[in-house]
This record gives sequence, C-alpha cells and structure tokens, in this order.
Amino acid sequence: MKLVGNWSYPTSVRFGAGRIAEIAEACRVAGVRKPLLVTDRGLASMEITAKTRALVETAGLGNAMFSEVDPNPSDLNVAAGLKVYREGGFDGVIAFGGGSALDLGKTIAFMAGQTRPLWDFEDIGDWWTRANPAGIHPIVAVPTTAGTGSEVGRAGLITNSVLHEKKIIFHPKMLPSVVICDPELTVGMPKFITAGTGLDAFAHCVEAYSSPHYHPMSQGIALEGMRLVKEYLPRAYADGSDIEARAHMMSAAAMGATAFQKGLGAIHAISHPVGAVHNTHHGTTNAVCMPEVLKFNRPAIEDRFDMVAAYLGIKGGFDGFCAFVDEFNESLGIPRTLGGIGVKDADADALTKSALNDPSVGGNPMPMTYDNTRAMIEALL
Repeated sequence: MKLVGNWSYPTSVRFGAGRIAEIAEACRVAGVRKPLLVTDRGLASMEITAKTRALVETAGLGNAMFSEVDPNPSDLNVAAGLKVYREGGFDGVIAFGGGSALDLGKTIAFMAGQTRPLWDFEDIGDWWTRANPAGIHPIVAVPTTAGTGSEVGRAGLITNSVLHEKKIIFHPKMLPSVVICDPELTVGMPKFITAGTGLDAFAHCVEAYSSPHYHPMSQGIALEGMRLVKEYLPRAYADGSDIEARAHMMSAAAMGATAFQKGLGAIHAISHPVGAVHNTHHGTTNAVCMPEVLKFNRPAIEDRFDMVAAYLGIKGGFDGFCAFVDEFNESLGIPRTLGGIGVKDADADALTKSALNDPSVGGNPMPMTYDNTRAMIEALL
C-alpha cells in the first residue's frame, strides 16, 4: 500500500516519502519569498537540513537559518529569533525540526508584526484577540520527528525564563499554511528520541480520548492514533529505516495534535512544569507520567477505555490497557520514575502549584486539587 496523500484537514498537508522536494513550491503557495528556516542546534549541521536549505536556495528563496533553539524553547530564544527575523527582512518562516523548533518557528512568525509583548498572548480567555492578525507572517512546517504534531497546531509552547513555567501562546493563524510530512526525514532519529516522541503522540491521543469535552471528531482520531502508535512504534524503534512504520508514526503525531483540540489533562499539566524546571524531554516525561495519571483518572475513564482496549486488541479492559502501557514503556526504555530521566532534588510543592496553574488541568476528567496532584507527583518522584 503506497502511503501518499494530499490533505486539507486540519490544514494543507503534503504527506509522503521524498516530498521535502516540494519545499520551494510550498513556500510559494504560502506566499513566502524570503523565508527564515528555524531549526534546532542539533539539526543545523545535519544532512537533511543542508539538503532542504539547498532546495530553498536553488529556487531563489535564499539560504537563511536560525538555530538558537533550546530543547524547551524560551522567551529568550523568541527574542533572539525575532531580532534576526526583523533585521533580515524575512517574510515567512520554515519551521523545521521537532516540537521545539516548530513551536519556536511558529511563535517567531506570530510575533513578527506584533507590538505587544509575548506574554500578552498567553492562552488565557480571549487574549489571542489582542494580536494584530495582519502582523502574523506565514508558516511552512516540516516535522523531522513523529511526536508533538506541532505542525498541525495553533499554538507554541514557550518557557518563561523568569518564572520557569511553560506557557501556551495561541492564535488560530499560528496554524501553518502548508505542512510537509516526509517520513524520510525521521529515519535518522536515535532510538530514545523515536521512543520519546512516539509516546508523546500516544499521550496526546490518550488524553484527548480521556477529556470530558465534547468533540466526536477528535475522539475518533485519538482512537485510531493510539492504534497506529501501538502497531508501528515498536517497528520504528527496532528499525529506524522502516519507512512504512515511520510514515504511520508521522500520521499518528499529526493525529494526536489534531485530537487534543478536545483537551489535554494531568499528564501534560505535570509534564510541563517538570520539563520547564528540570529540562527533561517532553515526550519521555509524558510517558513516565502516564501510568500514574491513568490510575488517578480511573473512576471517570474506566468504561471508555474498556472500549479502547477492545479496539486495540488488548484483553482485560481498562486494567489490560494499563498493563499494556507499563509493558510498552518498559519495552521502549522508559523509566518508571522521574528520577530515571534526571529529575533530582525536586520541589514537589512548587511543581504541584505550577501543575495546577497549567491550562491542561481543565481537560482532565477527574478534578485536580493540591492534595491529589501532589500525591501523583510524589508517586512519580
């Protein structure tokens, strides 16, 4: 079966192996004549990046790149990128990389023509309406991992360097105009990144499916996204050159981010402050948090996940699903505690307070309080 498609939901997606060759055309469709390619430090010197830049340059669109992106991008990265963007007279962004580069690239394009400070656009109430829509520059997104799904998202996750908290910057026009999903770009991912990003996609689907909000389209997407991760992440992990597995995982990543329009929950509410303070890998942190959060949410989601287990071919209903998650994590090298991913001397009180301030709290099916959230965090530590 040939895995190639042209999709317009949730945006224009050019999906298939080798389609990075269409990058210059994608820029033209988006109305970009002088793009700034935003990527991370690790990708900046890699062959896939050099080839992409060459394609852009050959098309007469320049060869500019900004790569000062931290693993958990901050307002300092945004300020540095904006300085380069504005001084260079660029008219659009190619956001190229994993979630960090995609979030930063989208935020730079969003802020390009704004006059208010970044934190005025945090995802609180209708704060997004403060933005000048005409000041938002076009974005072409090219994911090189299969996890966050930021390429089909309307927000960027940025760390406040003063508060050490992750904040969501949201606007509908942050949705990239064109996305190129080329699974060949993910072939070089190391095993631990393949696992962490793949489980990030799985966490997005699990939390979207768990959310109490009504969004049946997202509910269906989340269910199939879970199946794709279950079936194809082990294959991608075992053999990084398995293009079929890489392609299905790239689909699952986009599906997870599309599904979580329905909501996220305690996994992300806890993972965000842990990542902001301890600089852990986001997807891996989500994976560590998942078993404890499933246990916490059991009273609200047990019946729903009986159906998930049946669809995924897992025996034992909700208990079987939880056992599967434990075994899945272990098979992919995921530690059972946050200490296993480098979290040391954690301030449980501060993490609890930050978790309860995270917007993901509103999508959790069980109410989160100081006491029950701290109990989860202490169990994870």
